[in-house]
Amino acid sequence: MGILVIGSFMMDLIVRTPRAPQNGETIIGKNFSQLPGGKGANQAVAAARLGGKVIMAGKVGSDEFGKRALSTLMKEKVDIQHIQQDSKNPTGIGFITLEENGNNRIIVVPGANLNFKIHDLDNIKSLIRNAEIMVLQLEMDLEMIEQAVSYAASFEVPVILNPAPAQPLSDSLLRKITYLTPNETEAEILTGVKINSLQDAEEAGKILLEKGVKNVIITLAEKGSLIVTEKETCHVPSYHVDLVDSVAAGDSFNGALAVGISSGKPLQEVVKFANAVGALTVTKEGAIPSLPRLEEVNDYMGKIKK
Repeated sequence: MGILVIGSFMMDLIVRTPRAPQNGETIIGKNFSQLPGGKGANQAVAAARLGGKVIMAGKVGSDEFGKRALSTLMKEKVDIQHIQQDSKNPTGIGFITLEENGNNRIIVVPGANLNFKIHDLDNIKSLIRNAEIMVLQLEMDLEMIEQAVSYAASFEVPVILNPAPAQPLSDSLLRKITYLTPNETEAEILTGVKINSLQDAEEAGKILLEKGVKNVIITLAEKGSLIVTEKETCHVPSYHVDLVDSVAAGDSFNGALAVGISSGKPLQEVVKFANAVGALTVTKEGAIPSLPRLEEVNDYMGKIKK
């Protein structure tokens, strides 16, 4: 059937500023924009642009932002039949402060995303059963996420969990995860290990393996990614690019991971591809607008090999 993304949609309200203000300080921003985003939608579009057949399930408000969400996903050829419109709760919003150096600070108000509950999974159990791989994040109701993962485990469907926004997770959930993709901060929250080096990342990865995760892929920004499995630990270097906007870099990585894994390629090769996708994402502004297409990634990787 393809890639099933159960995830969030946010309308990103972005302020570009020379730097983030300190407590009590007012700064004159450079500009303001509204761009579609949300971790689930970003990952779904990233996978679709890379050639994946993608179905997304979730919930948006029956407001203008919700209409833009559905329109955006349709244009990107993401199947939206299982995205519900909530008449009581607004579409989620992400408030993003984007500094000149490319760093960002984000506040998320999930809105309708949190109203996609366990009972809503009953309508998509057949989708979970028939999916090649399922992708989840943590901008939605945690009990629903745990149930979705349990369904996938019972159907022997592999699961990618991007544990963001960061929060502690139960061992009962982690032991059902096929691919866990934390960044350094998320890995620290899950394991207690502060990551300052590859050795620290490996230690965190091994703790997560002990908790039952099958494959851990820790994203390390400009340092690349570290794969930790029972068989091996492998560092996959990053691609060096000029940073414009780091929003959605992790989401594009996860979308690329889903496409590569569902195509049956070796994990190290898939992560190398996902690193390239993440690198290209940060060279453009915005979330969904920054996500690269397959031809762009192939062209970039071809030039790097030369």
